[in-house]
Amino acid sequence: MRSGKISESVLTRSVLRKIKTERKEVVCGAGIGVDCAVLSFDDGEDSVFSTNPVSAPADMVCVYGVNRALNNVAAAGAEPVGILLSAMLPEDLEEKELQNMMAQAEGICSRYHVQIAGGHTEITGVVRQPVLTVTGIGKRKKEDVSGRSVKPGQDVVVSKWLGLDGTVRIAREHRTELLTRYPARMIEEAAGFEQFFSVIPEAATARKSGVCGIHDVSQGGIFGALWELANGAGVGLEIDLKKLPVRQETIEICEFFNLNPYELSSAGCLLMTAEDGNALAAALEKEGIPAVVVGKTTDGNDRVLYNEEERRFLEPPKTDALYKTGMKEE
Repeated sequence: MRSGKISESVLTRSVLRKIKTERKEVVCGAGIGVDCAVLSFDDGEDSVFSTNPVSAPADMVCVYGVNRALNNVAAAGAEPVGILLSAMLPEDLEEKELQNMMAQAEGICSRYHVQIAGGHTEITGVVRQPVLTVTGIGKRKKEDVSGRSVKPGQDVVVSKWLGLDGTVRIAREHRTELLTRYPARMIEEAAGFEQFFSVIPEAATARKSGVCGIHDVSQGGIFGALWELANGAGVGLEIDLKKLPVRQETIEICEFFNLNPYELSSAGCLLMTAEDGNALAAALEKEGIPAVVVGKTTDGNDRVLYNEEERRFLEPPKTDALYKTGMKEE
């Protein structure tokens, strides 16, 4: 496609017609000549926004970008309502690929009753693969379920598994290299972890089950998320490394590239605190969501990681392990 804004005909048939889900809160949504989305919320509700940039191949960029934005909104204790999509697309992108991108975005949004409320699309020679910026919009009652509710003495709970989206990206973009050591079935299994990317179900369950603090685990992996949670709340940590849940496929792939799975991008994993972590984990398990207590928050600033007799301190977040494979940083 040619550089510049995509034509009105392409915009209509390949973008706007893919948008099916509607929400009553969206008063004015995506359309020709519409530059702003308008949303209206009830009194007693806060608006929650999160903006997430991502660069990835066209067949997965919306899966990463849309899930990350919605996850951040859900982790803030809000119900996701809408998203804004801004896409910078390479000149060699085919219209069919654009249609598939929009179908993926709408598929995720439809699953969680979220409306694509607007955005922007442009073809440019500056990028070599799609660069997507997704703004998630949510609503919540005027109450706090963010990191500021985290206090010393609470249990630390982790849902599903760490390293999920990093595992997917490596499995999909380094398949040929991985096939030199691992069977195709294992790589396909790892690439299919995208089915676990959303944390909307566990965030909703957690809000009803005694959660005190919620933090979405993404760039920087579980180590980065633990640091951010503790630093934001001004608490210490005692975390048992052996209890941190990780899939064997993630371990194998990280070993191949000599990566630390605890520093690998982990969209789909939710970090939580609760007065009774076992009860919270049980509530999540009842909904079919794996969850485990991995440690406690403590009084003070020491953030300690235990591995049997070994004891070391958690360090500030590092560059995500994903980029050690040669992928460019987002």
